Amino acid sequence: MPVSSKTEDLEAFICVVDTGSFSAAANLMDEQVAKVSRAVTRLEKSLRVTLFNRTTRRIELTEEGELFLRYARQALNTIEQGEEALKLLRFSPAGKLRVDAASPFVFHQLTPILKGFNEAFPDITLEITSHDSIIDLLEHKTDIAIRIGDLADSNLHARLLGRSKLHLVASPDYISKFLGSEPLITLSNHNLIGFTDAPHLNVWPLQNPQQLKFSISASSGETVRQLCIAGHGIALLSNFMVRQDIKAGRLVEVFTEQIISPNRREAVQAVYYQNSGVSSRISAFLDYIAPRLTL
Repeated sequence: MPVSSKTEDLEAFICVVDTGSFSAAANLMDEQVAKVSRAVTRLEKSLRVTLFNRTTRRIELTEEGELFLRYARQALNTIEQGEEALKLLRFSPAGKLRVDAASPFVFHQLTPILKGFNEAFPDITLEITSHDSIIDLLEHKTDIAIRIGDLADSNLHARLLGRSKLHLVASPDYISKFLGSEPLITLSNHNLIGFTDAPHLNVWPLQNPQQLKFSISASSGETVRQLCIAGHGIALLSNFMVRQDIKAGRLVEVFTEQIISPNRREAVQAVYYQNSGVSSRISAFLDYIAPRLTL
């Protein structure tokens, strides 16, 4: 059997183990269930063992399957490392790289610099996705995720890309509503814009902690920014999102003395699996974007 076919069969076998079924593996691999099943059957015939006990309701590894799984994972990892080593000899990382980040980070940080990256590394094919919540890298077939804030305990490797300060901001139109009236000296007197699906983002790092009430919320950070620009109230947003808005006068900083800095939400980090076969692509991407980000 050609090496490429053997590798594909190993990938199918491991994917069935990790997902728990042939249909789930087929969905993740974007293949037909029959093709995944044939790949496992070829392995079993080649090894002259049964790798799975199959019933109509479930599958489980046999004792031989458990033993073989360890070596299959090692073999695939070794092959991927060998392929990457050969590419490094040509000084040209190549292949697909999947990157995920919250939509504001994609819009304001990655989009302006990706043209230069594509020109510098023409053999790397980028796939950019946007999730405003934390995703599972394996489930979403993602190589790198950019995450804002401190990381929870994880088996992922992380690289700090920098820190982005938080600003309380409002539009000039919103602020103008209060000119000529008695100054409103506390945040509780204002319309506040918060996040719908991320309660931790609604706990602001204030010098004087207080219970905040939000008049409007959104699930996306970019939507929160647009609501703020449209005059709906005050929002707490990262510098990488609003730096240009403040410079252009679309937003104005307010209550500047209220925010504690540094705080846990300022860190901008890239997370990934260290033993991935795309390590050279990950290094190329992070080395390129890190000095070009405007956090």
